[in-house]
Amino acid sequence: MAIGIDIGGTNLRAARISGTGEILDRISEKSAPDPELVLSRIAEMVRRLDSPEVAAIGIGVPGRVDAQLGAVLSGGYVNLASISLAQRLESLAGKPVVIDNDCNMALIAETALGAAKGHESIVMFTIGTGIGGAVVQDRRIVRGKGTAGQLGHITVDMSGEACVCGRRGCVETTSSGTALGRHIARAGLGPDVSVDQLFARDAGGDTLARGILEAWAGPLRAAIDTTVAMLDPDLVLLGGGLGLAAHRALARAPALAPWYQCPVEPAQLGDDAGVIGAGLQALANKAAVAPVSLPSARLNPGRRAVPARRAVPSRRAVLVNGIPASGKSTVSRGIAERMGWPLLALDTVKNPFLEVLGGGDREFNRTLGRASYQAIWSVVGEAPAGTIFVVDAWFGFQPRQVLEEHLRRAGVEQTAEIWCHAPGEVLAERYRARLDQRPAGHPGAAYIPELIELAKRAEPLRRGPLFDVDTTKPIAFDAITQWLQATIAADTWQRGRLPPDPQPEWSR
Repeated sequence: MAIGIDIGGTNLRAARISGTGEILDRISEKSAPDPELVLSRIAEMVRRLDSPEVAAIGIGVPGRVDAQLGAVLSGGYVNLASISLAQRLESLAGKPVVIDNDCNMALIAETALGAAKGHESIVMFTIGTGIGGAVVQDRRIVRGKGTAGQLGHITVDMSGEACVCGRRGCVETTSSGTALGRHIARAGLGPDVSVDQLFARDAGGDTLARGILEAWAGPLRAAIDTTVAMLDPDLVLLGGGLGLAAHRALARAPALAPWYQCPVEPAQLGDDAGVIGAGLQALANKAAVAPVSLPSARLNPGRRAVPARRAVPSRRAVLVNGIPASGKSTVSRGIAERMGWPLLALDTVKNPFLEVLGGGDREFNRTLGRASYQAIWSVVGEAPAGTIFVVDAWFGFQPRQVLEEHLRRAGVEQTAEIWCHAPGEVLAERYRARLDQRPAGHPGAAYIPELIELAKRAEPLRRGPLFDVDTTKPIAFDAITQWLQATIAADTWQRGRLPPDPQPEWSR
């Protein structure tokens, strides 16, 4: 099971989700404009829902999200771009975290279990505090170069209201829940008037109520028609807290032209769609299942359909993997010396910067680690085709999809893995013994209990052939090098894909 989280402008929702999308338990909190406060509330919700059976966490985030890199790029009513949401929650919860745009998460759920099940091409608008959007074509989320589907920012009035995105007249400014409140206020009605009351007044012949509903629904109809003209979907869904009301209001705003008509239906899963989709995506990423067609409960819409750069064939990497103090540096140096392959180590790149900059806090160390990780793969990407690199890192410090994106950009099509490990108590002694040898900025002795716990749950990537090394024993470099030579000769290295297909484990 997984924990699915839906971040909204008004509410934060979280639920424990089964592998089939069933909600097993749920809680909610009020949202807030302060990113740190939002993170704190999410962490507390996760703590309350967590259990040993929870394998991963998925979060639907409003705004522009690079799901591949696990980064929030910008937001609207709740802007989380200033914090490393996925990384920080992963550190707090000790479980992998997947993030995506909140409407993408909702559409994943609707396509798997709800109103869009069985459809090939779907457009979804989520009507709430703002307006979100998502697009599925050929049963895959459309991403463009990363953040496509921002349908709430279709322009419907060039001289209209200022939008949080920086432009004017986006449909979010006319047809969201926030916009409905403005329409009601401008009509001279009180803030306690609900959309259901507007429908009741309209049915009784109240022209003021009808005018409000038309002002709210008309621009949404124009945005739907524009989307239909561009994408020609099978179905348009209206979701979010006001999706059903918006669908009802569209009766006051018929399609503007016969060419651009498409069935428009309310979503079926309501406010549950976001948490269900987030939970399903988290489970899919954790299970490392190759991308499959929507709809399915095992979804991975984090893949981009069009690569930014074509991979260069034949470049390979030996991933020497293990948590801090696991002995991977000794193993990677031994491999490089014996095989004659260039070695790139995370600490080799990072430490000179820590020495020159004089260290920093743990968050700075993590940020520098991510930059060093990117630098390693940038160097690999500039090497001649056919080069084999030895890369020394704890690959679990970043989400799996980040590694896959770096490999793709660097043109690495094939990898083999050396997994280094030892009991937590042994790692603690090793880490303690070298505290005075590390530059300022690395975690100190306070990290040791966390390291011991990490040793209990750390696992290899299992991306391609795998060789297991227990570093409490003498390292059998002859066996490792013979295995690498045999692996190369057999051409059994794992070709780059996210995630890998199930395959036998190679270990001695």
